[in-house]
Amino acid sequence: MMLKYLKKYWFFALLAPLFMIGEVLMDLFQPGMMSTIVDEGVLGLSNGGVGDLNLVVVEGVKMIGVVFLGGVFGVLCGVCTNIASQNFGNDMRKDCFQKIMTLSLEQTDQFSTGSLITRVTNDITQVQNMVAQCIRGFIRMMMFFVGGIFFMIQLDLSFGVVVLCALPLVMVTVIFFISKVTPLYGKLQKKLDRVNSVMQENVTGVRVVKAYVKEDYEEKRFFDANDELVGTQLRVLVLLSYMMPIMNIIMNVAVVAVIYVGAIQVKAGDVTPGNVMAAITYLSQILNSVMMLAMLFQTVSRGTASMKRINEVLTCTPVIVNGEEETTQPETERGSVEFRSVSFSYPQAKGDAVLKDISVKIRAGETFAILGATGCGKSSLVNLIPRFYDVTGGQVLVDGKDVRDYDLEELRGKVSIALQQSELFSKTIKENIAWGNPDATDEEIRKAARIAQAEEFILKQPDGYDTIVAEKGMSLSGGQKQRIAISRAVIKHAEILIFDDSTSALDLKTEANLYQALKESYPNVTKIIIAQRIASVKNADRIAVLDNGRIADCGTHEELLKRSEIYRDIYTSQLKQGGEIHE
Repeated sequence: MMLKYLKKYWFFALLAPLFMIGEVLMDLFQPGMMSTIVDEGVLGLSNGGVGDLNLVVVEGVKMIGVVFLGGVFGVLCGVCTNIASQNFGNDMRKDCFQKIMTLSLEQTDQFSTGSLITRVTNDITQVQNMVAQCIRGFIRMMMFFVGGIFFMIQLDLSFGVVVLCALPLVMVTVIFFISKVTPLYGKLQKKLDRVNSVMQENVTGVRVVKAYVKEDYEEKRFFDANDELVGTQLRVLVLLSYMMPIMNIIMNVAVVAVIYVGAIQVKAGDVTPGNVMAAITYLSQILNSVMMLAMLFQTVSRGTASMKRINEVLTCTPVIVNGEEETTQPETERGSVEFRSVSFSYPQAKGDAVLKDISVKIRAGETFAILGATGCGKSSLVNLIPRFYDVTGGQVLVDGKDVRDYDLEELRGKVSIALQQSELFSKTIKENIAWGNPDATDEEIRKAARIAQAEEFILKQPDGYDTIVAEKGMSLSGGQKQRIAISRAVIKHAEILIFDDSTSALDLKTEANLYQALKESYPNVTKIIIAQRIASVKNADRIAVLDNGRIADCGTHEELLKRSEIYRDIYTSQLKQGGEIHE
């Protein structure tokens, strides 16, 4: 998976290790130069004990040059690494988001919003860090490890014995702690999912939380989720905190051993004091490389856990996919909807089907209303038209074709929906309306607003159509949000216009004006209206009464009053409640 995304940036991914090799080589040359300065420039071992200041200056200048060159290589390595890793993360994040956009509603529900946010943000960051470490840290570690051992043995074989004794202890320590930490990273990301989910729910439902005075309860819920996250994080950090001191102890004992062996060798005349100093530096580089390996394993362990979670999204096959049949239809069919023996159950839901054996045809240009008690399946029925879900039995046809045979973009281009829960974006009112049709002119935007009975309150806003809407539409009332959402649906110029209880916050007069304006402006558009109030649907061409997932009756307002007991009961109850039904 990583190679797929790194392939585009192979040039930088290749240059970074090469520059790192140059940087490490400069570091490996320095102890030898320091040894020369000490032995020849300071102690003058080859000159009868007389130091050579000129040699100190010359070698010192060389060392400065080597350090500078190593710094240049390090900077170039860092630049190339960041270009490769950041672009890698950018491409993966985009692909992940694109994949999420193709998933059906049931699949996004299975992942949960908080988890998807974590995967697109934190998980990809962890994988991005892993890539950067693999490109840069792995080469650095290997070069110090192999190069340090090589140069150290070059000084004296006895120093190699110290390394061979220290390395197994360090490796055992690293393997033990990494094996303990690795399983915790998957749990850590799930705890982070939980924190994000609770946070997202509370930000979205802040009004409900305040209305029910549940701040303390939600604070406790967030604190519990956060405490679980911190607890898991602490378990990881505590384990790692044991590892570093143990490795430092091993490293310092090894340094003492090198000094001790060096002292013996210096007395015997086999090595020089400068060689001992160089050996200590090389030993530090070798053991530090093993510590780098430990940190690399830690990063790779966490990155691998995150990579698995990202793969779950990237490899998830969308349940709702494009059809393969040709869908071009004659003009006479445009706008018709038909349900043939439709049954539907929500995925993984238990119990009876939500919809059972529904058969009805909605003619092109017709105003068709769906009425029924809460939970009877009204919204579920219209969600089948744009294929938010697929039927579990029967067929849904648009323009005479099964919706499963359509290209999804083509199908959903035929349908425009205004929901009861109006989703607005942190943009201007004009941009929110034009979201339904990005190519709309200012006049078309104003016309859509007038049809939705929204222009009056829009013009009263501080900047009119250019007024910024607060996040989630918090700066507007429920009725104002619904009218902007209706404007957005209207401006799409779709063949089929669905109002899913999207006028529930409007008064009856405003609602009547809206439907009258729609009838006059879009007489040929098929309108499907879901409502709880008979006053909202009584002027429709036909009204379907939905009861317990079945169509109990279908007809005009007058016909249903005569023959449908359910309809009469709803009519009578609403009449008694407020007399809001006007003939």
